Amino acid sequence: MNSREILYLDVSQITEVHKKDIFLKDIAKVYCKDPAVREKCGQIQVLTAADGENRRYVENVLGIIEKIHQIYPELQVVNLGEVSYIVDHHGKKKENVWLQRAKTAAVCVIAFFGAGFAIMTFNNDVSVTDVFQEIYLLVTGRKSSGFTVLEVSYSIGLFLGIVVFFNHFSKRKINTDPTPLEVEMRLYEENVNKALIDNEGRKETDIDVT
Repeated sequence: MNSREILYLDVSQITEVHKKDIFLKDIAKVYCKDPAVREKCGQIQVLTAADGENRRYVENVLGIIEKIHQIYPELQVVNLGEVSYIVDHHGKKKENVWLQRAKTAAVCVIAFFGAGFAIMTFNNDVSVTDVFQEIYLLVTGRKSSGFTVLEVSYSIGLFLGIVVFFNHFSKRKINTDPTPLEVEMRLYEENVNKALIDNEGRKETDIDVT
């Protein structure tokens, strides 16, 4: 191996794994001009998870570099990814399809009725019905029956507005932009990962909010 050879690492912030023995190639992208070095470094075992246990391990890339230098002392390692990373280990278990479908159905029902209740309370707060009745009376000169073109247009527009805003209907997306829900989920995931890493650092220095 050339002493000037460089190994590039791109370690992911969090990686979900389902096996006990976890290797470098499972949690990071590894690149080196020398294919033999790249292959051997990718096979370095970075963690041994407890079998059948669901747990998140917070590790540091310095441990990976140390193991690489035990094999290639002269190899220059450049980390392009995370310094602290998380390995989300899930033990093997049989998936219950019907349970997953029941959970999905329950979430859909709660979301449907919750959203409907929120829309109704908003309409009552701003007196949408009274406003429509006044507009209908001013335009047509007749008293509204409560079910006119205004109510129908409002209902259709509300549905289309929700579809356009969330950029998702059934399995189709209107454009390639992430939906607001996807953005919020990514932000939530990043905050959780940051909290896990920060908590691990606090425990090592005997400073812990818990």
